[in-house]
Amino acid sequence: MNITFLGHASLHIEIDNTNILVDPFITGNPKAAHINIDDLKVDFILVTHAHQDHILDVEAIAKRTNAVIVSNYEIVTHFGKLDIEGHPMNHGGAWNFDFGKVKYVNAIHTSSFPDGSYGGQPGGFIIETKEKTIYIAGDTALTFDMKLIPLQTTLDLAILPIGDNFTMGIDDAILASDFVECNKILGYHFDTFGYIEIDKEAAKRQFLDKGKELLLLEIGESLTL
Repeated sequence: MNITFLGHASLHIEIDNTNILVDPFITGNPKAAHINIDDLKVDFILVTHAHQDHILDVEAIAKRTNAVIVSNYEIVTHFGKLDIEGHPMNHGGAWNFDFGKVKYVNAIHTSSFPDGSYGGQPGGFIIETKEKTIYIAGDTALTFDMKLIPLQTTLDLAILPIGDNFTMGIDDAILASDFVECNKILGYHFDTFGYIEIDKEAAKRQFLDKGKELLLLEIGESLTL
């Protein structure tokens, strides 16, 4: 499994021959200006919630690649009206795709489309393959629901928002890693704009002090599990 950080909360995940995009907000992010969305190979687009900074490039990418949207019912319905294929899910539900099992799990946040219309309830994803299992938290507060995750699966990586203000900050993300029982964390949803700027080195030290590893990738940088 190869994971590339595309800025903000956008990820590109390669699992064998399948390419998965998560929450594409690229063309609207000046820090990701060097990422060309037309170069991305995409089979599925996972969307955690409907805010613009998570769906901005969904339509353009899906129509170019014929990618399938995987999200809550409301988001899939929204893009279905634009003739984009989708696989609807809801909280607690799981589906076995060719690349692995995907479960849509709880997140505490809000969710509305840029025009203010209802975007369903926000969520996160657990992706479980034969080799590795990851948790993509989406935009969320710290929640006791995270404690349910290790009762059913063992995570190799937890991808957590760390920018504070709109989501968890560093302190709560450390607690979240305790809740999900995973000490290898990929941080995201930070530094895109002023409200969520962080001291990256200080954040890494805070995790290290708790015996954990916080990975902060540059935009376009990848890691392999």
